[in-house]
Parts: sequence; structure tokens; C-alpha cells
Amino acid sequence: MGSEKAAPLRIAVLGSGKGSNCQSIIDAIEAGSLDARVVCVLSDVADAGILERAARHGIPARHISAAPYRTKLAGEAERAYLAALREYGAEVIALAGFMRIIKEGLLHAYPDRIVNIHPALLPAFPGLESWKQALDYGVKVSGCTVHIVDAGIDSGPILVQRAVPVLEDDTPERLHARIQVEEHKAYPAALRILAARLRTPG
Repeated sequence: MGSEKAAPLRIAVLGSGKGSNCQSIIDAIEAGSLDARVVCVLSDVADAGILERAARHGIPARHISAAPYRTKLAGEAERAYLAALREYGAEVIALAGFMRIIKEGLLHAYPDRIVNIHPALLPAFPGLESWKQALDYGVKVSGCTVHIVDAGIDSGPILVQRAVPVLEDDTPERLHARIQVEEHKAYPAALRILAARLRTPG
């Protein structure tokens, strides 16, 4: 008997903003370069652009409040997200500009299956506005990192990194824009790596 083709990776995308990285994942799937399906897009922001992007592609899109917390996903809100992720059969969670710290409930439910993209070459410049941090520090090379999410801040195992040179006349906005170009290549590549790991027996 021939081996059966593995089922597409079932990805849930969580985001708080415009969703350009979500779009890069959708585009890679539609182009046939990523064997996956986005089963849902969830956002803590009711009018986030990422929800509109998902809807345009026929992907279930839902706003789930993360109140009363401002910076983390915890308590009742975390349970609401978990219920939605299970409802849609999510296998992997891709954080695409999701401005909440992921806590133990989600980490335990999806061990080594939550990925995040960060606009710096980790472990350098974790945290917010890392492209500004890099520019202020004076580095000659910046970039982006896709990593597994753990209990730390931008500290999990690295899947993919892509480098971007820092130019003499760079502004934070110009550097960030060039980093985003590489992000849109790095995220689908990282999800291909993760899919291969999850689909390999043993």
C-alpha cells in the first residue's frame, strides 16, 4: 500500500492589527507553497483589519474580548479562546501581531504548537518596537525571527530567521517596512518546518 498524503496543517491565526502576516500565510496556502488551512482567525480587537482579511477569503473570523486584562490572555478570556480553537479544530496557533502575552492555559493545550513572529534577530531586542531598539543601538544588521512560544517573552526555540541590512539613512519606519517584507517570507517557511515536524512519525 502507498503511504497516504498527510492532511493539511490546521492553523488558527490570532492577531490584533492589520494582519499582513496573516495575509502572507493565506497567500502561501493559496499559491500551493504551504500545505495548510487557516481554520479561523481570532482577534481581541473588534475592528481589527485581520478579521476583514479573513472574511474576504471565506475564513471564519471572530472577535473575542480579552477584557479585563490589557496585556495578557488569561482567565475567562483565555477559556473563551480555547473553546473557539477547539471548535474550529486548530492544530497550530500562529500569532500575527497579537498584542497579548500567552499564558499557561494555552501553552499547556498547545505545547510547542504556538508560533510567533518578532521583528528582530532574537535573542537580540525582545519586546516592543524592536526595530527602533536595533536602530538606536546602532547594529548593522536586523531582521525577523519566527519562534516557538514558551512562558518567556520572545524566548522560545527559533524556527526561522531572515536578516535585513540596516542602512546609513534608515528611519524606524523604513527599516520596519523592509523587515516586514522578510517576515512575509519567513512565516510560511516556519510553518512548513513545523508541519514537517508534526507530520513525521516518532
